[in-house]
Amino acid sequence: MNIIVICLDTFRADIVGDRGRLAEIRTPAMDQLAAQSANFDRAFGESQPTLQARRSLMTGMRCFPWRFNVDRRGHWHHAAGWHKVPPEHDTLAEILVRRGYYTGLVTDTHHMFKPTMNYTRGFCSWDFVRGQVDDHWRGGTREMVEPLMKRVCRQPIDWQRHLVLLQYFLNNRDRQSEDDYLPARVFSSASRWLEDNHANAPFFLWVDGFDPHEPWDPPRRYADMYMPDYDGIDFIWAHHGPEATDEEIARVKALYCGEVTFVDECIGRFMETIDALKLWDDTIVVLTSDHGTQILDHGRFGKSPKNLRRYNTQIAMHLRHPDGPRGAHFDGFVQAHDLAPTLLGQCGVPAQMDGEDFWPLATGEVEAIRDHVVIAWADWAEGRARGYCSVRDDRWNLQIGTGFADEEPCLYDLTADPDEDTDVIDANPEVEAMQRARVEAVMRQPLPGHHEEMCSRDVKAPAHTARAIQFGFTQPGDE
Repeated sequence: MNIIVICLDTFRADIVGDRGRLAEIRTPAMDQLAAQSANFDRAFGESQPTLQARRSLMTGMRCFPWRFNVDRRGHWHHAAGWHKVPPEHDTLAEILVRRGYYTGLVTDTHHMFKPTMNYTRGFCSWDFVRGQVDDHWRGGTREMVEPLMKRVCRQPIDWQRHLVLLQYFLNNRDRQSEDDYLPARVFSSASRWLEDNHANAPFFLWVDGFDPHEPWDPPRRYADMYMPDYDGIDFIWAHHGPEATDEEIARVKALYCGEVTFVDECIGRFMETIDALKLWDDTIVVLTSDHGTQILDHGRFGKSPKNLRRYNTQIAMHLRHPDGPRGAHFDGFVQAHDLAPTLLGQCGVPAQMDGEDFWPLATGEVEAIRDHVVIAWADWAEGRARGYCSVRDDRWNLQIGTGFADEEPCLYDLTADPDEDTDVIDANPEVEAMQRARVEAVMRQPLPGHHEEMCSRDVKAPAHTARAIQFGFTQPGDE
C-alpha cells in the first residue's frame, strides 16, 4: 500500500466536510477527499505547536512531557520541545524505508530545516521549498520591498516590529503569478514527485504545507471572494492594532479564508495528479494538521499556549483507504501520535510506540481507544521550559500550566457550554482534581512538575540578531 500524508499548518479542523462549523470557507477539493474518507471528528494534537506536532505525527511518540536535552545551538526558538527528532525515536520514514518503501518529503515548513534540525531522517529524497515567513533565504534592503510593505502595514512603517514580514517579502519579491506563491510551489513539487516516483512502489510521500499559517497572503482574488471591493490595508499577520476599523478586522478574516481556499485549489491540482496516475486503488491518503487558530473566536485572531479551546487544539484527520469507509464519521478520541502506528498497521508492521492504531474505530472493532486526551502546548518563560495542558474528555476541558505554579487554571463544561465561554472551576473541585491527576499520570510527577529539557538563556539567537544588525536596528554586542 502506498501512503501519502498531507499536513497543513494552522488549519482549522472545523472547515472541511459536511460537519464543518466554518462552512462558509470554500474547500471543494478537501471536501471531496473527506467524502471519500474515514473522518475522525475528535482528533486533537498531542504536543503543539509546529515542530512538536510534527514530531508526534512522524514518530508516534509523545513529546510531552518535554524531557529531551538535545542540541539546539544556533537555533533561536526556546519553546519547550522545539528541537530535532531525538536519536532514540524512529521516524515513520525510517521504518518504511527499511521495508522497501521509496520515501519523499516536500515542504516549505522552514522550521524543519533550521540549525540542528533533522526532519529529513528516513527520506530518500526531499524538496525544501524556500521562502516562508522568516526563512533566512534572500537578503536585500528595505527599499526593495517597501511598496509591498506599505500594502500590509500602517505608515510610517515600524520596520523593527515587522522584521518577519520584511524577510518574507524579500524572499517572495519576484512573484509574477499564482504559480509562484508558496502553496502552489509545494503542491506542484509534490505532483512532480509522484510523476517521477509512482512506479517506485511502494512509496511514502509526506507533503507538508506551511500555509494557511500567517502571513495570510493569498493572491488577492481569493480574499476578495469573501470581501469584495475592499480598498484598505491587508493586515496579513493580523497586526492591525487597536485602532483598526471593523472593515479592517473583517478583511483579516477574509484573508485567512482566502488563504485556505487557495491552499485547497493547490491540493485539488495535486489530487488531479493522483487521478491521472491512477493511484487511488492502492494508496492511502491522509489529510491532517498540526493545530488550529482563532478566527475572531472570543474576539481575537491567532493562537496561544494560554488558550487551549477546541479551535486551537483540534486537528484535521481524514484517512482515505482504498477499502475503507466513504464519508463516515467516527467520534472516538484520536491524537497526533496515533497516526504513525495506524499507518504502520495498514502495512503489517508492528509498532512499539506511545500512540495507538485508530483504524479499528473505522472498522467498528472498537468504539474508543481512550476516554480522554492530554494535549500540551509548549511555552518558554524566565529561561525555562514550561507550557500548558488541556485535559479533555466527553464533558470537561481543564486548562492548566505545567512547569510553573499556574494560579489561573480554568475548566469548561462542554455539555452546557460547548463554545467554552465560562470558567466553572470554582464550582467543580472534584473535576479539577480528576483532570489534574490525568496530567500528572503523563508527567509521572505531581503538578506543577519540572521539565528537564534544556531551555536556558545561554542558547543564543544568532539569526534574529544578524537580521536586526543587517537592517540597522541594533549593534553587535547589544543584548
